[in-house]
Amino acid sequence: MRVIIQRVSQASVVADGQQAGQIGKGLFVLLGICPTDTTDDIAYLTAKIASMRVFSDSAGLMNLSASDVGADILVVSQFTLFAKTRKGNRPSFIDAARPEVAIPLYEAFVSELSHITGRHVPTGVFGADMQISLVADGPVSIIMDSKQKDF
Repeated sequence: MRVIIQRVSQASVVADGQQAGQIGKGLFVLLGICPTDTTDDIAYLTAKIASMRVFSDSAGLMNLSASDVGADILVVSQFTLFAKTRKGNRPSFIDAARPEVAIPLYEAFVSELSHITGRHVPTGVFGADMQISLVADGPVSIIMDSKQKDF
């Protein structure tokens, strides 16, 4: 699994003209899933996301986590995180999981993140064409890959 985590002051996602998810201050997470991902990948990434210290304390230092500050988290599926770009100019997405594998893992990821944080986790719509709006805070953007824990 790969994620791009962005600290935001607000974010929203619209699918088919309808608002699918919206948050205020928090984390916007793009989630990519590959065919070899398992619940171990979910456990690793959700624990890291909930406890990653990217919010400022009273001294202005990034010492607080989303859980510490009660931040919202919005998760959107993003198969293009597994794009292969080595050959030619057209990306290949062969390394992204097909929906029959990805959807249950995506739903389990959101459920586990909600369980860990004790908060509802809004989402986009899996596989839909979505319009995303966000106001980056910082900006703070973190890339993680569950298969490359030292990334």
